[in-house]
Amino acid sequence: MEKHDHVLVVFPHPDDEAFGVSGSIASFIQNGTPVTYMCLTLGEMGRNMGNPPFANRETLPLIRKKELTAACDVLGIKDVRMMGYRDKTIEFEDNALIAKQVTDVIDELKPTLVITFYPGYSVHPDHDSCGEAVIEAVRKLPESERPKVECVAFSNNCVEELGEADVSRDVSTVQDKKISTIEAHRSQTAGLIAGVKKRLKANEEELLNWLQKERFWTYKFD
Repeated sequence: MEKHDHVLVVFPHPDDEAFGVSGSIASFIQNGTPVTYMCLTLGEMGRNMGNPPFANRETLPLIRKKELTAACDVLGIKDVRMMGYRDKTIEFEDNALIAKQVTDVIDELKPTLVITFYPGYSVHPDHDSCGEAVIEAVRKLPESERPKVECVAFSNNCVEELGEADVSRDVSTVQDKKISTIEAHRSQTAGLIAGVKKRLKANEEELLNWLQKERFWTYKFD
């Protein structure tokens, strides 16, 4: 696995780190690379309230905050920055302000890798707006000081328009941590995780590929 001095992960919601990135995060930390996670919101507008329900619209933010903390404990993330924005409003926030906050953290930590969503190819407006702010923050840095930026993309047209992902990371050795990280966000994933475990027992190839391989697109700055 490639060596980095510090990895900065920037996503808008608790659980964004779990599905397509937690294996990479766990692998970096296992290899001694510190990881900082900037999470822009507490996901308070999430539609799921547990299965069976154990949350309501008032209690969900507090529950998701605890779930995020639990997920980070599973992964070994010591530095979690909860930025206090409201879920489903990132597209309406001052993009320059979010970019400035990302720049400040980059200046503080000097990461050699930043992971975020690929703007325009990440389905949710919060995902795209978060990615836009991160790209803007890195773009403003002198070229010689820019960290590498790896982006998550999963829109239907991402491969057609971006080409195949240029980073494919084998995270099979931390598969259990990935499952536990997803499970930690139980208000959102309680129904999903039962199906995942059942399919895992059946050794379904599609599921194993999803669990054991994580793909990213390196952002090319023009």
